[in-house]
Amino acid sequence: QVQLVESGGGLVQAGGSLSLSCAASGRTFSISSYAMGWFRRAPGKDREFVAAINWSYGSTYYTDSVKGRFTISRDNAKKTVYLKMNSLKAEDTAVYYCAASHTGQPTGVINDYRYWGQGTQVTVSS
Repeated sequence: QVQLVESGGGLVQAGGSLSLSCAASGRTFSISSYAMGWFRRAPGKDREFVAAINWSYGSTYYTDSVKGRFTISRDNAKKTVYLKMNSLKAEDTAVYYCAASHTGQPTGVINDYRYWGQGTQVTVSS
């Protein structure tokens, strides 16, 4: 079993920045076997992919709408993944979820992700 705990959400003005963290733990969790992703769900919309990273090589993958604004990174020693969000827009308002993919590949395919955190709210005021 893998546990994921997000933190760092909050309220920010448009154009501002916010950083999210996701700490992973669990007896069977081996960072070399997983990739980590961030997803979000805006009010009235489906959950969508934001960014993903491979634990071992650090390769990353982003959805087009956040490229150049968001950066995903990881700290292997702390088993923590981060999402740094710059130039935030009102349309970035959503609950952000951290997820672990057992495929080990940083994909945007939601079904690749087996474990999910509880989510953290990000609200961007315009």
